[in-house]
Amino acid sequence: MADGTDQKSSNQMWGGRFASGPSAIMEEINASIGFDKKLYAQDIRGSMAHAAMLASKGIISPEDKDKITDGLNTILSEIEAGSFEFSRKLEDIHMNIEARLATLIGTAAGRLHTARSRNDQVALDFRLWVKEELQKTEGMLTALIAAFLDRAEENADTVMPGFTHLQTAQPVTFGHHCMAYVEMFGRDRARVRHAIEHMDESPIGAAALAGTGYPIDRHMTAKALGFREPTRNSIDTVSDRDFALEFLSIASICATHLSRLAEEIVIWSTPQFGFIRLSDAFSTGSSIMPQKKNPDAAELVRAKTGRINGSLIALLTVMKGLPLAYSKDMQEDKEQVFDAAESLELAIAAMTGMIRDLEVRKDRMRAAAGSGYSTATDLADWLVREAGLPFRDAHHVTGNAVALAEKKGCDLADLSLEELQAIHPGITKGVFDVLSVEASVASRVSFGGTAPSEVKKQIAWWRGRN
Repeated sequence: MADGTDQKSSNQMWGGRFASGPSAIMEEINASIGFDKKLYAQDIRGSMAHAAMLASKGIISPEDKDKITDGLNTILSEIEAGSFEFSRKLEDIHMNIEARLATLIGTAAGRLHTARSRNDQVALDFRLWVKEELQKTEGMLTALIAAFLDRAEENADTVMPGFTHLQTAQPVTFGHHCMAYVEMFGRDRARVRHAIEHMDESPIGAAALAGTGYPIDRHMTAKALGFREPTRNSIDTVSDRDFALEFLSIASICATHLSRLAEEIVIWSTPQFGFIRLSDAFSTGSSIMPQKKNPDAAELVRAKTGRINGSLIALLTVMKGLPLAYSKDMQEDKEQVFDAAESLELAIAAMTGMIRDLEVRKDRMRAAAGSGYSTATDLADWLVREAGLPFRDAHHVTGNAVALAEKKGCDLADLSLEELQAIHPGITKGVFDVLSVEASVASRVSFGGTAPSEVKKQIAWWRGRN
Protein backbone atom coordinates (compact mmCIF):
# COMPACT_ATOMS: atom_id res chain seq x y z
CA MET A 1 0.00 0.00 0.00
CA ALA A 2 2.77 2.37 0.96
CA ASP A 3 4.60 1.60 -2.27
CA GLY A 4 1.49 2.40 -4.28
CA THR A 5 1.02 5.70 -2.44
CA ASP A 6 4.63 6.66 -3.04
CA GLN A 7 4.28 5.87 -6.74
CA LYS A 8 1.14 7.98 -6.97
CA SER A 9 2.83 10.90 -5.23
CA SER A 10 5.81 10.56 -7.53
CA ASN A 11 3.60 10.65 -10.59
CA GLN A 12 1.84 13.78 -9.31
CA MET A 13 5.18 15.39 -8.62
CA TRP A 14 6.46 14.91 -12.15
CA GLY A 15 3.05 15.29 -13.75
CA GLY A 16 1.59 14.87 -17.22
CA ARG A 17 3.74 13.12 -19.76
CA PHE A 18 6.66 13.08 -17.32
CA ALA A 19 4.81 10.66 -15.02
CA SER A 20 7.68 8.17 -15.04
CA GLY A 21 9.90 10.63 -13.17
CA PRO A 22 13.20 12.36 -13.71
CA SER A 23 14.38 10.04 -16.47
CA ALA A 24 11.41 11.06 -18.63
CA ILE A 25 12.16 14.73 -18.08
CA MET A 26 15.82 14.21 -18.90
CA GLU A 27 14.96 12.35 -22.10
CA GLU A 28 12.56 15.11 -23.13
CA ILE A 29 14.97 17.99 -22.52
CA ASN A 30 18.06 16.20 -23.83
CA ALA A 31 16.76 14.72 -27.07
CA SER A 32 17.28 16.70 -30.26
CA ILE A 33 16.39 14.06 -32.84
CA GLY A 34 12.99 15.68 -33.37
CA PHE A 35 14.68 18.55 -35.20
CA ASP A 36 18.31 17.67 -35.89
CA LYS A 37 17.29 14.74 -38.11
CA LYS A 38 17.12 17.48 -40.75
CA LEU A 39 20.95 17.20 -40.76
CA TYR A 40 21.02 13.55 -41.83
CA ALA A 41 22.52 14.15 -45.30
CA GLN A 42 25.25 16.40 -43.91
CA ASP A 43 26.00 13.91 -41.12
CA ILE A 44 26.37 11.03 -43.56
CA ARG A 45 28.42 13.10 -45.97
CA GLY A 46 30.77 14.16 -43.17
CA SER A 47 31.12 10.59 -41.90
CA MET A 48 32.02 9.32 -45.36
CA ALA A 49 34.72 11.94 -45.76
CA HIS A 50 36.04 11.20 -42.27
CA ALA A 51 36.17 7.45 -42.93
CA ALA A 52 38.00 7.99 -46.23
CA MET A 53 40.58 10.15 -44.48
CA LEU A 54 41.06 7.65 -41.64
CA ALA A 55 41.68 4.91 -44.18
CA SER A 56 44.11 7.03 -46.20
CA LYS A 57 46.16 7.65 -43.05
CA GLY A 58 46.12 3.98 -42.03
CA ILE A 59 44.05 4.65 -38.94
CA ILE A 60 41.33 2.24 -40.09
CA SER A 61 41.59 -0.49 -42.70
CA PRO A 62 40.37 -0.06 -46.29
CA GLU A 63 37.97 -2.93 -45.67
CA ASP A 64 36.39 -1.14 -42.71
CA LYS A 65 36.18 2.07 -44.72
CA ASP A 66 34.31 0.25 -47.49
CA LYS A 67 31.91 -1.34 -44.99
CA ILE A 68 31.27 2.04 -43.37
CA THR A 69 30.65 3.72 -46.72
CA ASP A 70 28.29 0.99 -47.91
CA GLY A 71 26.41 1.08 -44.60
CA LEU A 72 26.08 4.85 -44.68
CA ASN A 73 24.74 4.70 -48.24
CA THR A 74 22.16 2.16 -47.10
CA ILE A 75 21.12 4.44 -44.23
CA LEU A 76 20.87 7.41 -46.58
CA SER A 77 18.55 5.42 -48.83
CA GLU A 78 16.44 4.32 -45.85
CA ILE A 79 16.03 7.86 -44.57
CA GLU A 80 15.14 9.23 -47.99
CA ALA A 81 12.66 6.38 -48.52
CA GLY A 82 11.04 7.11 -45.15
CA SER A 83 11.73 3.65 -43.73
CA PHE A 84 14.39 4.65 -41.20
CA GLU A 85 13.19 4.51 -37.59
CA PHE A 86 14.45 7.44 -35.53
CA SER A 87 14.70 6.83 -31.79
CA ARG A 88 14.42 9.52 -29.11
CA LYS A 89 16.38 7.30 -26.74
CA LEU A 90 19.40 7.72 -29.01
CA GLU A 91 19.15 11.50 -28.51
CA ASP A 92 20.38 12.91 -31.80
CA ILE A 93 20.99 12.28 -35.48
CA HIS A 94 24.60 11.22 -34.89
CA MET A 95 23.77 8.41 -32.48
CA ASN A 96 20.75 7.29 -34.51
CA ILE A 97 22.91 6.84 -37.60
CA GLU A 98 25.77 5.24 -35.68
CA ALA A 99 23.44 2.74 -33.99
CA ARG A 100 21.89 1.74 -37.31
CA LEU A 101 25.35 1.47 -38.85
CA ALA A 102 26.39 -0.93 -36.08
CA THR A 103 23.35 -3.08 -36.83
CA LEU A 104 24.24 -3.16 -40.52
CA ILE A 105 28.01 -3.72 -40.44
CA GLY A 106 28.91 -4.77 -36.90
CA THR A 107 32.11 -3.75 -35.12
CA ALA A 108 33.49 -1.74 -38.05
CA ALA A 109 30.89 0.91 -37.23
CA GLY A 110 32.62 1.63 -33.92
CA ARG A 111 35.81 2.63 -35.72
CA LEU A 112 34.10 5.51 -37.54
CA HIS A 113 34.16 7.72 -34.46
CA THR A 114 37.93 7.50 -34.15
CA ALA A 115 39.56 10.97 -33.94
CA ARG A 116 36.31 12.88 -33.71
CA SER A 117 33.66 13.89 -31.18
CA ARG A 118 30.01 14.74 -31.39
CA ASN A 119 31.18 18.31 -30.73
CA ASP A 120 33.07 18.71 -33.99
CA GLN A 121 30.61 16.42 -35.76
CA VAL A 122 27.61 18.63 -35.03
CA ALA A 123 29.65 21.74 -35.83
CA LEU A 124 30.41 20.21 -39.23
CA ASP A 125 26.85 19.07 -39.95
CA PHE A 126 25.34 22.40 -38.99
CA ARG A 127 27.93 24.43 -40.87
CA LEU A 128 27.38 22.35 -44.00
CA TRP A 129 23.62 22.84 -43.71
CA VAL A 130 23.90 26.60 -43.24
CA LYS A 131 26.35 26.88 -46.15
CA GLU A 132 23.94 25.02 -48.42
CA GLU A 133 21.04 27.18 -47.21
CA LEU A 134 23.02 30.33 -47.94
CA GLN A 135 23.72 29.07 -51.45
CA LYS A 136 20.01 28.45 -51.92
CA THR A 137 19.22 31.94 -50.59
CA GLU A 138 21.71 33.44 -53.02
CA GLY A 139 19.88 31.82 -55.93
CA MET A 140 16.48 32.98 -54.70
CA LEU A 141 17.69 36.55 -54.26
CA THR A 142 19.11 36.47 -57.78
CA ALA A 143 15.67 35.46 -59.06
CA LEU A 144 14.01 38.28 -57.09
CA ILE A 145 16.51 40.81 -58.45
CA ALA A 146 15.84 39.55 -61.99
CA ALA A 147 12.10 40.07 -61.46
CA PHE A 148 12.70 43.66 -60.39
CA LEU A 149 15.06 44.32 -63.31
CA ASP A 150 12.36 43.17 -65.74
CA ARG A 151 9.77 45.41 -64.06
CA ALA A 152 12.18 48.34 -64.01
CA GLU A 153 12.90 47.95 -67.72
CA GLU A 154 9.19 47.84 -68.54
CA ASN A 155 8.57 50.97 -66.45
CA ALA A 156 11.70 53.07 -66.90
CA ASP A 157 9.52 56.03 -67.92
CA THR A 158 6.38 55.24 -65.91
CA VAL A 159 5.88 58.32 -63.76
CA MET A 160 4.80 58.00 -60.13
CA PRO A 161 5.06 60.10 -57.00
CA GLY A 162 8.17 59.74 -54.90
CA PHE A 163 7.56 59.96 -51.16
CA THR A 164 9.26 61.12 -48.01
CA HIS A 165 7.33 60.76 -44.74
CA LEU A 166 4.76 59.01 -46.98
CA GLN A 167 3.97 62.48 -48.33
CA THR A 168 4.32 63.32 -52.03
CA ALA A 169 7.81 64.73 -52.51
CA GLN A 170 9.01 64.71 -56.13
CA PRO A 171 8.04 62.80 -59.26
CA VAL A 172 10.07 59.67 -59.92
CA THR A 173 9.64 56.70 -62.21
CA PHE A 174 8.37 53.31 -61.17
CA GLY A 175 11.44 51.86 -62.83
CA HIS A 176 13.62 53.93 -60.52
CA HIS A 177 11.58 52.77 -57.53
CA CYS A 178 12.04 49.15 -58.58
CA MET A 179 15.78 49.71 -58.88
CA ALA A 180 15.85 50.87 -55.26
CA TYR A 181 14.82 47.34 -54.29
CA VAL A 182 17.42 45.89 -56.66
CA GLU A 183 20.02 47.78 -54.63
CA MET A 184 18.57 46.55 -51.33
CA PHE A 185 18.35 42.91 -52.32
CA GLY A 186 21.70 43.20 -54.07
CA ARG A 187 23.25 44.13 -50.72
CA ASP A 188 21.50 41.14 -49.15
CA ARG A 189 23.00 38.88 -51.82
CA ALA A 190 26.44 40.39 -51.25
CA ARG A 191 26.10 39.66 -47.52
CA VAL A 192 25.14 36.07 -48.33
CA ARG A 193 28.17 35.65 -50.55
CA HIS A 194 30.46 37.14 -47.92
CA ALA A 195 29.01 34.85 -45.26
CA ILE A 196 29.67 31.79 -47.43
CA GLU A 197 33.27 32.86 -47.87
CA HIS A 198 33.61 33.73 -44.18
CA MET A 199 32.38 30.36 -42.91
CA ASP A 200 34.11 28.22 -45.54
CA GLU A 201 36.22 26.29 -43.03
CA SER A 202 35.88 22.67 -41.98
CA PRO A 203 35.39 21.89 -38.25
CA ILE A 204 35.91 18.10 -38.45
CA GLY A 205 39.05 16.94 -36.65
CA ALA A 206 38.82 19.44 -33.80
CA ALA A 207 37.35 16.54 -31.77
CA ALA A 208 35.91 17.43 -28.35
CA LEU A 209 37.88 20.68 -27.98
CA ALA A 210 41.62 19.92 -28.02
CA GLY A 211 42.20 18.22 -31.35
CA THR A 212 43.42 14.62 -31.52
CA GLY A 213 46.61 12.62 -31.21
CA TYR A 214 45.82 10.57 -34.30
CA PRO A 215 47.74 11.51 -37.47
CA ILE A 216 44.67 12.84 -39.28
CA ASP A 217 44.64 15.02 -42.39
CA ARG A 218 42.15 17.84 -41.83
CA HIS A 219 43.00 19.45 -45.15
CA MET A 220 41.88 16.26 -46.90
CA THR A 221 38.49 16.23 -45.21
CA ALA A 222 38.06 19.96 -45.77
CA LYS A 223 38.67 19.52 -49.50
CA ALA A 224 36.40 16.47 -49.71
CA LEU A 225 33.57 18.40 -48.07
CA GLY A 226 33.95 21.47 -50.28
CA PHE A 227 35.53 23.77 -47.70
CA ARG A 228 38.38 26.17 -48.47
CA GLU A 229 40.45 24.97 -45.50
CA PRO A 230 40.12 23.55 -41.98
CA THR A 231 39.49 25.78 -38.96
CA ARG A 232 42.62 26.88 -37.10
CA ASN A 233 41.70 26.59 -33.41
CA SER A 234 40.05 23.50 -31.98
CA ILE A 235 38.54 25.29 -28.96
CA ASP A 236 36.92 27.97 -31.08
CA THR A 237 35.80 25.38 -33.63
CA VAL A 238 33.49 23.48 -31.32
CA SER A 239 32.19 26.60 -29.55
CA ASP A 240 31.64 28.78 -32.62
CA ARG A 241 28.14 29.49 -33.86
CA ASP A 242 28.99 32.76 -35.58
CA PHE A 243 28.04 31.21 -38.91
CA ALA A 244 24.53 30.59 -37.60
CA LEU A 245 24.33 34.09 -36.16
CA GLU A 246 25.53 35.56 -39.45
CA PHE A 247 22.87 33.62 -41.31
CA LEU A 248 20.19 34.88 -38.93
CA SER A 249 21.52 38.45 -39.14
CA ILE A 250 21.43 38.33 -42.93
CA ALA A 251 17.96 36.78 -42.80
CA SER A 252 16.73 39.54 -40.49
CA ILE A 253 18.05 42.34 -42.70
CA CYS A 254 16.66 40.69 -45.81
CA ALA A 255 13.30 40.09 -44.11
CA THR A 256 13.23 43.77 -43.16
CA HIS A 257 13.65 44.70 -46.83
CA LEU A 258 10.93 42.23 -47.79
CA SER A 259 8.67 43.70 -45.13
CA ARG A 260 9.17 47.25 -46.40
CA LEU A 261 8.31 46.07 -49.89
CA ALA A 262 5.30 44.18 -48.57
CA GLU A 263 4.07 47.32 -46.83
CA GLU A 264 4.26 49.25 -50.10
CA ILE A 265 2.37 46.52 -51.92
CA VAL A 266 -0.33 46.62 -49.24
CA ILE A 267 -0.60 50.41 -49.54
CA TRP A 268 -0.39 50.52 -53.33
CA SER A 269 -3.14 47.93 -53.75
CA THR A 270 -5.69 49.93 -51.72
CA PRO A 271 -8.47 51.71 -53.63
CA GLN A 272 -7.14 54.98 -52.24
CA PHE A 273 -3.81 54.49 -54.04
CA GLY A 274 -4.69 51.97 -56.73
CA PHE A 275 -1.13 51.90 -58.10
CA ILE A 276 -1.15 48.13 -58.61
CA ARG A 277 -3.45 45.14 -58.80
CA LEU A 278 -2.57 41.73 -57.42
CA SER A 279 -4.06 38.68 -59.08
CA ASP A 280 -6.15 36.12 -57.24
CA ALA A 281 -3.00 33.99 -56.95
CA PHE A 282 -1.66 36.30 -54.22
CA SER A 283 -4.91 37.65 -52.76
CA THR A 284 -7.87 36.42 -50.76
CA GLY A 285 -11.44 37.56 -50.37
CA SER A 286 -13.46 38.42 -47.31
CA SER A 287 -15.86 35.99 -45.67
CA ILE A 288 -18.43 38.76 -45.26
CA MET A 289 -17.56 41.60 -47.66
CA PRO A 290 -17.79 40.45 -51.29
CA GLN A 291 -16.04 43.53 -52.66
CA LYS A 292 -12.82 42.91 -50.72
CA LYS A 293 -9.57 41.67 -52.25
CA ASN A 294 -6.95 41.37 -49.55
CA PRO A 295 -3.18 41.33 -50.17
CA ASP A 296 -2.69 38.47 -47.74
CA ALA A 297 0.54 37.19 -49.28
CA ALA A 298 2.21 40.57 -48.76
CA GLU A 299 0.83 40.84 -45.23
CA LEU A 300 2.19 37.41 -44.33
CA VAL A 301 5.60 38.29 -45.77
CA ARG A 302 5.53 41.36 -43.55
CA ALA A 303 4.67 39.21 -40.53
CA LYS A 304 7.44 36.65 -41.17
CA THR A 305 9.95 39.34 -40.24
CA GLY A 306 8.90 39.03 -36.61
CA ARG A 307 9.63 35.32 -36.54
CA ILE A 308 13.01 35.76 -38.20
CA ASN A 309 14.04 38.61 -35.92
CA GLY A 310 12.93 36.52 -32.95
CA SER A 311 15.18 33.67 -34.04
CA LEU A 312 18.18 36.01 -34.17
CA ILE A 313 17.53 37.40 -30.71
CA ALA A 314 16.96 33.90 -29.33
CA LEU A 315 20.31 32.57 -30.54
CA LEU A 316 22.19 35.70 -29.51
CA THR A 317 20.74 35.21 -26.05
CA VAL A 318 21.71 31.52 -25.98
CA MET A 319 25.31 32.32 -26.90
CA LYS A 320 25.91 35.47 -24.88
CA GLY A 321 27.03 33.88 -21.60
CA LEU A 322 28.68 30.64 -22.68
CA PRO A 323 32.25 29.95 -21.56
CA LEU A 324 34.56 28.14 -23.96
CA ALA A 325 34.27 25.55 -25.30
CA TYR A 326 31.10 23.50 -25.94
CA SER A 327 27.99 23.67 -23.76
CA LYS A 328 24.72 21.81 -24.19
CA ASP A 329 22.97 25.16 -24.47
CA MET A 330 24.15 25.16 -28.07
CA GLN A 331 21.67 22.42 -28.88
CA GLU A 332 19.14 25.27 -28.97
CA ASP A 333 20.77 26.76 -32.07
CA LYS A 334 19.22 24.65 -34.80
CA GLU A 335 15.48 25.13 -34.43
CA GLN A 336 15.91 28.90 -34.66
CA VAL A 337 17.95 28.64 -37.84
CA PHE A 338 15.70 26.01 -39.40
CA ASP A 339 12.59 28.08 -38.73
CA ALA A 340 14.14 31.31 -39.97
CA ALA A 341 15.42 29.62 -43.14
CA GLU A 342 11.99 28.21 -43.92
CA SER A 343 10.33 31.57 -43.30
CA LEU A 344 12.87 33.47 -45.41
CA GLU A 345 12.63 31.03 -48.32
CA LEU A 346 8.85 31.30 -48.35
CA ALA A 347 8.92 35.09 -48.08
CA ILE A 348 11.40 35.53 -50.95
CA ALA A 349 9.49 33.09 -53.14
CA ALA A 350 6.17 34.82 -52.43
CA MET A 351 7.61 38.26 -53.12
CA THR A 352 9.24 37.14 -56.37
CA GLY A 353 5.87 35.76 -57.45
CA MET A 354 4.07 38.97 -56.54
CA ILE A 355 6.53 41.20 -58.41
CA ARG A 356 6.18 39.03 -61.51
CA ASP A 357 2.41 38.89 -61.09
CA LEU A 358 1.29 42.39 -60.18
CA GLU A 359 -0.38 44.71 -62.68
CA VAL A 360 1.04 48.23 -62.79
CA ARG A 361 -1.69 50.86 -63.13
CA LYS A 362 0.25 53.55 -64.96
CA ASP A 363 -2.73 55.93 -65.20
CA ARG A 364 -3.18 56.02 -61.43
CA MET A 365 0.53 56.49 -60.85
CA ARG A 366 0.68 59.34 -63.36
CA ALA A 367 -2.33 61.09 -61.84
CA ALA A 368 -0.84 60.85 -58.37
CA ALA A 369 2.62 61.97 -59.52
CA GLY A 370 1.43 65.54 -60.09
CA SER A 371 -0.44 65.83 -56.81
CA GLY A 372 0.89 67.60 -53.77
CA TYR A 373 2.80 70.13 -55.91
CA SER A 374 5.50 67.57 -56.56
CA THR A 375 7.29 69.80 -59.10
CA ALA A 376 7.83 72.61 -56.58
CA THR A 377 11.51 71.74 -56.29
CA ASP A 378 11.81 71.96 -60.06
CA LEU A 379 10.41 75.50 -59.91
CA ALA A 380 12.92 76.43 -57.22
CA ASP A 381 15.78 74.92 -59.21
CA TRP A 382 14.63 76.81 -62.33
CA LEU A 383 14.65 80.11 -60.40
CA VAL A 384 18.21 79.42 -59.28
CA ARG A 385 19.38 78.32 -62.70
CA GLU A 386 17.51 80.77 -64.95
CA ALA A 387 16.65 83.76 -62.76
CA GLY A 388 19.87 83.75 -60.74
CA LEU A 389 18.20 83.63 -57.32
CA PRO A 390 19.97 82.16 -54.28
CA PHE A 391 18.30 78.87 -53.44
CA ARG A 392 16.84 80.16 -50.17
CA ASP A 393 15.16 83.03 -52.04
CA ALA A 394 13.98 80.64 -54.73
CA HIS A 395 12.54 78.42 -51.99
CA HIS A 396 10.56 81.39 -50.64
CA VAL A 397 9.24 82.38 -54.08
CA THR A 398 8.22 78.78 -54.76
CA GLY A 399 6.40 78.64 -51.44
CA ASN A 400 4.35 81.66 -52.49
CA ALA A 401 3.52 79.98 -55.81
CA VAL A 402 2.39 76.82 -54.01
CA ALA A 403 0.21 78.90 -51.67
CA LEU A 404 -1.43 80.56 -54.67
CA ALA A 405 -2.03 77.21 -56.37
CA GLU A 406 -3.55 75.83 -53.18
CA LYS A 407 -5.84 78.85 -52.92
CA LYS A 408 -6.97 78.41 -56.51
CA GLY A 409 -7.23 74.63 -56.20
CA CYS A 410 -4.95 73.94 -59.16
CA ASP A 411 -1.48 72.55 -59.92
CA LEU A 412 1.60 74.73 -60.34
CA ALA A 413 1.58 74.11 -64.08
CA ASP A 414 -1.98 75.52 -64.24
CA LEU A 415 -0.97 78.95 -62.90
CA SER A 416 -0.71 81.59 -65.61
CA LEU A 417 2.54 83.30 -66.50
CA GLU A 418 1.10 86.57 -65.25
CA GLU A 419 0.28 85.06 -61.88
CA LEU A 420 3.78 83.65 -61.56
CA GLN A 421 5.39 86.94 -62.63
CA ALA A 422 3.36 88.74 -59.99
CA ILE A 423 5.16 86.58 -57.46
CA HIS A 424 8.56 87.19 -59.10
CA PRO A 425 9.11 89.24 -62.26
CA GLY A 426 12.09 87.13 -63.35
CA ILE A 427 9.87 84.20 -64.24
CA THR A 428 9.47 83.58 -67.97
CA LYS A 429 7.38 81.18 -70.02
CA GLY A 430 10.35 78.80 -70.04
CA VAL A 431 9.37 77.81 -66.52
CA PHE A 432 6.55 75.69 -67.93
CA ASP A 433 9.14 73.37 -69.48
CA VAL A 434 9.97 72.07 -65.99
CA LEU A 435 6.56 72.09 -64.30
CA SER A 436 5.24 68.86 -65.83
CA VAL A 437 6.07 65.62 -64.07
CA GLU A 438 7.55 64.15 -67.26
CA ALA A 439 9.94 67.08 -67.60
CA SER A 440 10.80 66.82 -63.93
CA VAL A 441 11.84 63.17 -64.05
CA ALA A 442 13.64 63.63 -67.38
CA SER A 443 15.78 66.36 -65.84
CA ARG A 444 17.11 64.18 -63.01
CA VAL A 445 20.10 62.92 -64.96
CA SER A 446 22.63 62.89 -62.12
CA PHE A 447 24.29 59.51 -61.58
CA GLY A 448 21.75 57.26 -59.90
CA GLY A 449 18.89 59.69 -60.60
CA THR A 450 15.35 58.95 -61.69
CA ALA A 451 15.62 60.09 -65.32
CA PRO A 452 14.59 57.22 -67.62
CA SER A 453 17.95 57.42 -69.38
CA GLU A 454 19.76 56.97 -66.07
CA VAL A 455 17.46 54.18 -64.92
CA LYS A 456 18.24 52.27 -68.12
CA LYS A 457 21.98 52.68 -67.48
CA GLN A 458 21.59 51.20 -64.00
CA ILE A 459 19.50 48.32 -65.32
CA ALA A 460 22.22 47.54 -67.86
CA TRP A 461 24.88 47.67 -65.15
CA TRP A 462 22.98 45.25 -62.94
CA ARG A 463 22.28 42.89 -65.81
CA GLY A 464 26.03 42.73 -66.40
CA ARG A 465 26.64 41.50 -62.83
CA ASN A 466 26.57 37.89 -61.69
